[in-house]
Amino acid sequence: MSDSNKIVVYAALLGNLAIACVKFIAAYITNSSAMLSEAVHSVVDTLNEVLLLYGLKKSQQPANHRHPFGYGRELYFWAFIVALLVFALGAVVSIYQGIQHIQQPEEMKSPLVNYVVLGFAILCEGASWFVALKSFKKMKGDMGYFEAFRRSKDPTTFTVLFEDTAALIGLLIALIGIFCAHQFNMPVLDGVASILIGVVLAISALLLARETKGLLLGETADPQLRHNILKVAQDDPAVYSANGVLTEQMGAHQVIASLSLEFKDNLTSDEIETCVNRIETKIRSIHPEIVALFVKPQTKLVWLERMKGRLE
Repeated sequence: MSDSNKIVVYAALLGNLAIACVKFIAAYITNSSAMLSEAVHSVVDTLNEVLLLYGLKKSQQPANHRHPFGYGRELYFWAFIVALLVFALGAVVSIYQGIQHIQQPEEMKSPLVNYVVLGFAILCEGASWFVALKSFKKMKGDMGYFEAFRRSKDPTTFTVLFEDTAALIGLLIALIGIFCAHQFNMPVLDGVASILIGVVLAISALLLARETKGLLLGETADPQLRHNILKVAQDDPAVYSANGVLTEQMGAHQVIASLSLEFKDNLTSDEIETCVNRIETKIRSIHPEIVALFVKPQTKLVWLERMKGRLE
């Protein structure tokens, strides 16, 4: 588990825990549906951070006979659970609260309390969002934000960033809804704000679920890693042709690869074994995240025929 990932998750956890307590108090005092939705949202986010930390810890367990490639997908599983919780507990509860408040509007009490709490929450969420954004920027490099999100194999940072972004949008909606409900003496607008918060959470949850589902089912590794494997193999003096490579992301920093090679003629079995060891050592020095590299000797024609069969 990297230190940057820990900082991102712990910052979000502490911020959401403090915010949740304050929001519940404010919701109780003011009878605000939007504030109650925001309180539930913060509780869900706090639980999510706990689950992400648990997933990070479990994913670092060493490989054993039952899991020879390690436990990297534990993180993907818990990240998927987080997405489901955002939808089930965050979005559904917020929308339900909003509908209830529209059907049975209650006059808001002490609106100043809501403004103070929302201001405090925006500051806390903003600080957490800034930490997550800084970490995500470092990870994405020259890629665009959406491209980095789609290609990222580590769900920790982008999950927290999505949560904090949704939280900030939700806080702004709550602020506008509470202000309008108070200013125009229309309590129903507070319920509308709650529903809109639920919609924001639902969209965020669906995007997270879609990405983490792909990681959980198994995605190919980064294209640059595949390129480097083929280049190292092709540059070896004992290799006639590096035909291709299949990779699968087993965890945030765990990859397995299957490499097809055509060796030069007249090599002995010992020379082929030495070549394979040489290639594996060099590749792992570049990409230590490769937990297993399998080499299959075959001609390029056979490789192409097999790949053609896979694609049909």
